[in-house]
Amino acid sequence: MARGGFAVKALSHATHGGPEVLRLVHVPDPEPGPVDVVVRVCATAVNRLDVVQRAGWFTLPGFALPHIAGMDVAGEIIALGSDVHDLAIGQRVVIDPSMAEVSEKSNYANLGDRYGLLGVIGATLDGGYAELCLAPASHVHAIPDHITDDAAAAFPTSYVTAWHALFESGGLRADETVMVNAAASGISIAAIQLANRAGARVLANAGTDEKCERAIAVGAAAACNNRTTDLAAFVRAQTDGRGVDLVFDHVGPALWDASLRSLAIRGRLVCFGNTTGDSVTIPSLGQLFHLGLRIIGSDPYRPDEFAAAWQVFCDASLQPVIDSTYPLAEAGAAQERLIAGRAFGKILLVS
Repeated sequence: MARGGFAVKALSHATHGGPEVLRLVHVPDPEPGPVDVVVRVCATAVNRLDVVQRAGWFTLPGFALPHIAGMDVAGEIIALGSDVHDLAIGQRVVIDPSMAEVSEKSNYANLGDRYGLLGVIGATLDGGYAELCLAPASHVHAIPDHITDDAAAAFPTSYVTAWHALFESGGLRADETVMVNAAASGISIAAIQLANRAGARVLANAGTDEKCERAIAVGAAAACNNRTTDLAAFVRAQTDGRGVDLVFDHVGPALWDASLRSLAIRGRLVCFGNTTGDSVTIPSLGQLFHLGLRIIGSDPYRPDEFAAAWQVFCDASLQPVIDSTYPLAEAGAAQERLIAGRAFGKILLVS
């Protein structure tokens, strides 16, 4: 592909609305700063934030239209900044989308002044719904030969967010039991795999019996249908009445009360999402302080955590579940499949 001019295709939206607002457009080629690289996108994952921001239901501070979504990007380096010497043209890489700790020599360095906050590729900055994506060299990680581009693209937001919520925020230990809510999502599948690898026992729940069966297949010790089963009763039966040490939750109100009732004495509920709404209640303050329960908000991960989680992912050859793949032009259909709750695992856009 010739560089210069407006040769790059991207799927962008200039207004909020349904899938029809997504348009294939030509945009300027990204130009690397001295410590940046340009990556030809081979695969990018579809995330709920892509849909939420497209629809206008919620936008992150710093979001602006027109927008190119896609936080999870895997591909091949096609251009290097003048000061990049430890990477090579043609090298396969996955991108850490969080622009924390970016060098002043990067073209992303002025984003703090521009937005007054941290930029995120594909969330507040141009992302992977495109042929090319710009990234600081410090934020790309080599993909080993045994990891496919599709697997790498399924990694960033799912596995690193799950890693941070389970271990950094939640403090999960090998001798503990964790309940993973909404086990069909990519991040919950990642949590099941990571918790298993750490030696914890995993219970899970999902919205259909089929999804529960598949959650067990990827490593849950037991799973229940959260729409037809008393979730807390299921947990008590599975733990001899004790409850779980940790609840891994990105669902919010729909499972909030059941999650609190599922906790053991001094149990922790780690919250890092609000799929079903933004307001919850604590049904019993007495339960909260008498049992020593903790509600923990899981904040953004650090760049060193991305590298550590990526190393574990590669060394353990963890296999993300890919629900389906779509060409870039069909991203609207991919987003509709995600938001309808039909997927089990990650949905990818591939070139």
